[in-house]
Amino acid sequence: MAVSTDDLAIFPPEGALPATTASTRRSPSRVIGGLSWLVGILGTVALGLILPTALFALWWTAADRHWIAEQILPSPAFVWESLGIVWDSGELLGHVGHSARRAALSLLIGGGAGLVMGFAMGLSERIRAYVWPSFNALAQLPVLGWIPLLIIFIGIEEGLKLTAISIAVVVPVALSTLNGIANIPAALLEVGRVYRFSAWQTLVRIVLPATTPALFTGLRQGVTQAWLTTIFVELLSSSEGLGFFMSYSRSLSQIDMVIVSMLAIGVLGIAIELTLRLVESRLQGWRRNAF
Repeated sequence: MAVSTDDLAIFPPEGALPATTASTRRSPSRVIGGLSWLVGILGTVALGLILPTALFALWWTAADRHWIAEQILPSPAFVWESLGIVWDSGELLGHVGHSARRAALSLLIGGGAGLVMGFAMGLSERIRAYVWPSFNALAQLPVLGWIPLLIIFIGIEEGLKLTAISIAVVVPVALSTLNGIANIPAALLEVGRVYRFSAWQTLVRIVLPATTPALFTGLRQGVTQAWLTTIFVELLSSSEGLGFFMSYSRSLSQIDMVIVSMLAIGVLGIAIELTLRLVESRLQGWRRNAF
């Protein structure tokens, strides 16, 4: 009996393979790729843990062998015990809440002002001609230079802290926004003109997607400045917050509490950084689809 080439069960179309054969051929490469990715991640983590592990071992050895007096360098076990005490009492979380609230509110104020200034200078040559010289000159002044003037006009209460932190946030956000708009390819703007986009469509479909990387760079810098400046102003003048907790513990020679506050500041900073990275990765898909 002759076999017809039209019999798809015997002669499948060219390029088509049985499911079992295709999956069998793909599975080894997928497994190897997954293992390579896992090995790479583990290698990166292991390399990053070498220095902290070495420093912790040195700290543990110095405290255990009494190379440095315990009043100057408490042991890791004593610091862990102190951390448990302030955690259970809620004191540490209270200070964290005060610092986080100040940083978040100042980031909202300063970041919003920075975005408005950056977009205004980037989208309008006239506004940039008026504002940029003064902004560039004031941007060279560190936050510490504003403190005496702010104390005179605002005092030493909460307004001083929020204003100083907001000033620290405005500069990186505005500069990153301005640079992002300046680096938009001219071809994209020309496409918008060809399709007769309105100003709103140009902003949403072209400007925002094209400046997303720069906006997130400015945001991350702004968050870093907000967090660092929050601790700084709390060290100078405050009655709550992690900066105050650190300064107060130092005045009482409680070095263990100073280390606890340092650990809290570092852990929160890392958590904020990882959160921003996650949000940025989520928005990359929107950026690709927006053009």
